[in-house]
Amino acid sequence: MGHILLLLMLSIPILCLTDGAETEQDFTWHLKKVPQIVSERTFSLDSPKFEAKAKLELSNVCGIECQRRLPVPSLSDLKEFLSYETVFENGTRTLTHVNVLGLAVDAAKNTTTKRTSSRRKRQIYGTDSRFSISDKRFMTNFPFSTAVKISTGCSGILISPKHVLTAAHCIHNGKDYIKGSKKLRVGLLKMRSKGEGKKRRGHQRGKREVSVARDHSERTSELKQRSKGRGRKQKATGRSQKASDSKPSFQWTRVKSTQIPKGWFEGVTGDVSLDYDYAVLELKRPHKKKYMELGISPTIRKMPGSMIHFSGFDDDRSGQLVYRFCSVSDESSDLFYQYCDAELGSIGSGVYLRLKEPNKKKWKRKIIAIYSGHQWMDVNGVQQDYNVAVRITPLKYAQICFWIHGNDENCTQG
Repeated sequence: MGHILLLLMLSIPILCLTDGAETEQDFTWHLKKVPQIVSERTFSLDSPKFEAKAKLELSNVCGIECQRRLPVPSLSDLKEFLSYETVFENGTRTLTHVNVLGLAVDAAKNTTTKRTSSRRKRQIYGTDSRFSISDKRFMTNFPFSTAVKISTGCSGILISPKHVLTAAHCIHNGKDYIKGSKKLRVGLLKMRSKGEGKKRRGHQRGKREVSVARDHSERTSELKQRSKGRGRKQKATGRSQKASDSKPSFQWTRVKSTQIPKGWFEGVTGDVSLDYDYAVLELKRPHKKKYMELGISPTIRKMPGSMIHFSGFDDDRSGQLVYRFCSVSDESSDLFYQYCDAELGSIGSGVYLRLKEPNKKKWKRKIIAIYSGHQWMDVNGVQQDYNVAVRITPLKYAQICFWIHGNDENCTQG
């Protein structure tokens, strides 16, 4: 496992710096003025039935060729698509109509850029290039600690002390909210030592005892390692490795409210639209972990090595956090088409990359897309499969930022 972790440690900065020719390019987060999303009216709706079946792999959605034929949406269309539903933990539901201000119409909307040829149906393409993150030094630290598990079987990413970003179809199938989403929960990563035992109820003595025991254990282990010979040091290292590879557990938190754009609903777009496959969950209680900031998705040419990264909880690796990176194959104005190795369970993961901060030498990670999963698309009249991610455009940035802050004052630039 050690050599895999070493590769993981080295790969992230290397992929961001790439070769000498590429470092001369402008791989920088450029702050842009974003449109304003303004709430106009909010209506009460009937409570959802929460009876829909989860369908994590979609088909017959508007793909590359389809998007090229779509007209640029009008302002009234965008206002309709960006209006949103809010479902609260008690089952009540509201619909909020919005207005869009300061929008610059993009004449290049729905264009696509192709980088590689199409490939056959698979979710794992060739050699499985995923990394299972089992060392707690990685798992409980940024950026891996921002990954969360959704109780409906998806993943998500922390975007504020109280908010999680995930895919809309993890909550809603386009017609109704899926079973299990009424009592939605989010699991935040924590490490549980093998002999830690069960928590005691009615007092806080457990936390202090575990902390004192851990400190005592670490001091004792350090003294023992100093006193032993070289041969025994290797054995101690083995025990230390086992301790660092403890299995993760989750601290589950109830969701206070869920927000989904109307553009995702079938009755609005005629069919589910991947362009709006995103949702924000507000947690009932804030967490204390470091979260990842939102960023506006750059084009492929402005991404180091055209690489994206994301971590989630793939179904075929139960109880493990799985990290991967790959290059983007194609892009449209709203979607990334790629062949990152991924399985069900990783859907809803936050896709991120690392660019330079303006006027600084530091590189910073930001979320630029939401992994939507393995989807079938219409390409030249033939159904073609891709792993797809929904790009965070200026409009989506404005909406998600509005959901986080409740106003547009903190969402003028992104």
